[in-house]
Amino acid sequence: MKKAVYWTEERRAYLLLVLPALVIYWAVIAAPTVFSLVLSATNYNGGPLFSASRPFDFIGFGNYTRMIQDKFFWISLKNNMYIVLISVFGQIPLGFMFAYVLHRKLVKFDDFFQTIVYLPSIISTIVVGRLWQLFFSAYGPFTEFMQRFDPTWQNKLLIDPKIAIIPVLFVILWMYTGTYLIIFLANLQKIDPALIEAARIDGATEWQVLIKIILPALSGVIVTSSILAISGSLRSFGLLFALTGGNPARRTSVLALYMYDTAFLHSPRYGMANAISVVMVVLSLILIIIVNTIEKKFGGSED
Repeated sequence: MKKAVYWTEERRAYLLLVLPALVIYWAVIAAPTVFSLVLSATNYNGGPLFSASRPFDFIGFGNYTRMIQDKFFWISLKNNMYIVLISVFGQIPLGFMFAYVLHRKLVKFDDFFQTIVYLPSIISTIVVGRLWQLFFSAYGPFTEFMQRFDPTWQNKLLIDPKIAIIPVLFVILWMYTGTYLIIFLANLQKIDPALIEAARIDGATEWQVLIKIILPALSGVIVTSSILAISGSLRSFGLLFALTGGNPARRTSVLALYMYDTAFLHSPRYGMANAISVVMVVLSLILIIIVNTIEKKFGGSED
């Protein structure tokens, strides 16, 4: 009897502690996600949602069909993939390299370099976008610098549809590498120095220590960083909005900008905008599953 009372009190306490977080989760995340999924199957273009005269009809996969037939969807998706690649294979390796150099004390003034590399990560994305827009503009510092070598050089970086994405990728690489520097530096400090010293006593080179000890120990951190990079890449909006606005001719648009344009510019199409957001979530989940699968097959252990 006492045991039954004990378990009842424990369950009540558990529910009391968990319920507020569960309610907030459903109100802020789960319910809007389900609502977005439902709305993506409608032709809702504005007006009161819950009224006697229903302002929309269910059209099934009609929005998804129109979306994949729109060339700007594929341009935005391609640019998002570029950003994912530069994030996973650019920011993470560079962040690890800087962290390793600082951790091994291979440069002087390590605190100064750590601050310089990390500083862009804490500046507002709107401010960063506007600063780099001015830097790469036709009359900006970059143009003046290049014309010192070639006075006839014309800056078309932000106006040529074929190359306009290059400055965007550079700024993204510059801005977020510092985040992964801090992540890797913190986790490098958790590795037992005795393991490295023992390996060196046994004759291991710096490269062997890196490959055989450090990278396997950080495999979980690399996966976590990859997930952060992928989710951040697919949510890229503020920086692109301030830097290019998706131009020229929407050739630097990404899925988040494409969704914004569909929902709020010209004639609003909220149903299709929600379909784009669903595709972003599904794409993010697919990429994260791929990363986890690769880590399980080839990754090491953090023990």
